[in-house]
Amino acid sequence: MSHNDVEALVMQIRSDEDVVRLRQAVREQMIAIGFSLIDQTKMITAASELARNTLRYGGGGEAHLIKCSNGKRGLHVAFIDHGPGIPDIEQALKDGYTTGGGMGLGLSGAKRLADEFDIASEPGQGTTVKITKWKPF
Repeated sequence: MSHNDVEALVMQIRSDEDVVRLRQAVREQMIAIGFSLIDQTKMITAASELARNTLRYGGGGEAHLIKCSNGKRGLHVAFIDHGPGIPDIEQALKDGYTTGGGMGLGLSGAKRLADEFDIASEPGQGTTVKITKWKPF
């Protein structure tokens, strides 16, 4: 893949301020790609929820924002932490499931808001959640 196809931005998630910065970066990338306001809002909301999870449950980590433009145009965001992991992913993906007393939008909400969603977690090894939003043609 040539460098024209992918632009990556790596951001640390260690504090609430980092979550705010991530939201801003996702917004800027979405605008640059030309997404509608509705799609921007969906992706910002999903990214914000996943960033908070990374902070709250993973003890912090990083987000990789990758702008794709190889035929399809979109934004791919991966959240990586080295926290305790998720013992039961299926349970964690259920609507309303929350261990943190939050809104319970959680993983299931983020999954609904994104076009593609992938989660990998190993107890004691951490969690990686990837979301992608594709621009309609």
